[in-house]
Amino acid sequence: MKEKVVFCWSGGKDSALALHRLLCDDAYEVVALLTTYNEQYQRVSMHGISLALSELQARSIGLTLDKVFVSERSSNEEYTLKMAERMLAYKEQGVRTVAFGDIFLEDLRLWREENLAQIGMRAIFPLWKHDTRALMDEFIGLGFASRVCCVSEQHFGENALGRDVDRDFIESLPPGVDPCGENGEFHTFAYAGPIFKEPLTIQTGRRVYRDGFWFCDLLAAN
Repeated sequence: MKEKVVFCWSGGKDSALALHRLLCDDAYEVVALLTTYNEQYQRVSMHGISLALSELQARSIGLTLDKVFVSERSSNEEYTLKMAERMLAYKEQGVRTVAFGDIFLEDLRLWREENLAQIGMRAIFPLWKHDTRALMDEFIGLGFASRVCCVSEQHFGENALGRDVDRDFIESLPPGVDPCGENGEFHTFAYAGPIFKEPLTIQTGRRVYRDGFWFCDLLAAN
């Protein structure tokens, strides 16, 4: 019997590659994508992707999108409480495993594992400790496509917004920037690749600066 898994889904390239690995693994059955949204703006926390676009993405992937809403200035306590409530509901349905796209942030992994252990669940990390440049080569080689939707002003100007993450983008990264943006240097939205029934057609909208980050609105093209 396959192990049921709920995937904590950001909608970005790392999530997409990790999900692809799980979907190709006969040991697992992914039952849903779980995404956290800012309640006021109805957007993915950190990535800034709209709820409407997330729903289109999940529909093309063919998985249920489960949504957790947190306040604009959400605390760790609020996030942990709301996630625990949702995870307990999954546990009642026979789900004991939660997947994440994290790669090498040790403190974050430990925090996730400890929170899940408190309610009798476990975490898995399909990309853990893999070389991030190799992961990007794999992502691009598999035919995935993703677009930059958020960048840290410490590393990028707003002109990086709306670029597709291809080999030219990776080669042009400033010194010290991780190829997967694992330290929060940039975030992306995956819109095509082997997990999608059909690619999404998206266009870049307005740009916004908030708290040290540039965001661009990504919109479904008509």
